[in-house]
Amino acid sequence: MAVCYGVVIANALLGGQCLKAMYLVVQPNGEMKLFEFVIIFGCLLLVLAQFPSFHSLRYINSLSLLLCLLYSASAAAASIYIGKEPNAPEKDYTIVGDPETRVFGIFNAMAIIATTYGNGIIPEIQATISAPVKGKMMKGLCMCYLVVIMTFFTVAITGYWAFGKKANGLIFTNFLNAETNHYFVPTWFIFLVNLFTVLQLSAVAVVYLQPINDILESVISDPTKKEFSIRNVIPRLVVRSLFVVMATIVAAMLPFFGDVNSLLGAFGFIPLDFVLPVVFFNFTFKPSKKSFIFWINTVIAVVFSCLGVIAMVAAVRQIIIDANTYKLFADV
Repeated sequence: MAVCYGVVIANALLGGQCLKAMYLVVQPNGEMKLFEFVIIFGCLLLVLAQFPSFHSLRYINSLSLLLCLLYSASAAAASIYIGKEPNAPEKDYTIVGDPETRVFGIFNAMAIIATTYGNGIIPEIQATISAPVKGKMMKGLCMCYLVVIMTFFTVAITGYWAFGKKANGLIFTNFLNAETNHYFVPTWFIFLVNLFTVLQLSAVAVVYLQPINDILESVISDPTKKEFSIRNVIPRLVVRSLFVVMATIVAAMLPFFGDVNSLLGAFGFIPLDFVLPVVFFNFTFKPSKKSFIFWINTVIAVVFSCLGVIAMVAAVRQIIIDANTYKLFADV
């Protein structure tokens, strides 16, 4: 639940950033702040969060995949186009910061990578609903990693090639020439790509919110009443709205997308992906303590537990640094 809720917070923040980018295309000198756009995105989530079940989200989920492929391809293509332009930003790949900052940056990056690949946990869990589990889990993971490579990796590689160390967590912000205050690509392209992103993020946030909804509603709802009876609708509306409002407030208060991602990876995805599976294997199948599989699982669990703790410290440290640099509800 914590991991899913962390994804909702991160998506609310990123959705607000994309809405602000769309606003600045239309109103280059506009005075609206980032937290206002986060709130607007939160209002969209308030509506979408009322979909009653995973099944009712099936068309939104399909649209989400299409939009993800579209805006990733657009971002990669734009990065390549800008990188080849005569007036392209200077490419500087040097690593900045003192040794301490660099070391903590490494652990931050590991946590972000864990968050990226951690998306595979959703098809893994879905595959356990009905037999045969093993084959479906492998198909789900292969599909997930294929999408990750096609989206995250293409954008990361082309974005870093084009902008070097100046590449931002939201690569679209690099499409604006800071010196001339003009975009390297047509403004309609910026608007359209950010629109794709906003729609996709809203779909992802609702999907990750659904497990929390299902767990809570199993407690607060009355199974003897119909799904859309007043007795079940009102508690569902209140609880779902409350969770969306809380996520929106946190996203508006701490608008540091990279930091949120690294904390999410350290606290949630590293234990879920690298620690708990091998621990569960040892407890379930009870391999001999003299066997190779027992000790390799134990080593993996210990190493990644330590990595998770260090990454969490690095993530919290970076949030504190950014919170000191900026202020709550900062317009970044």
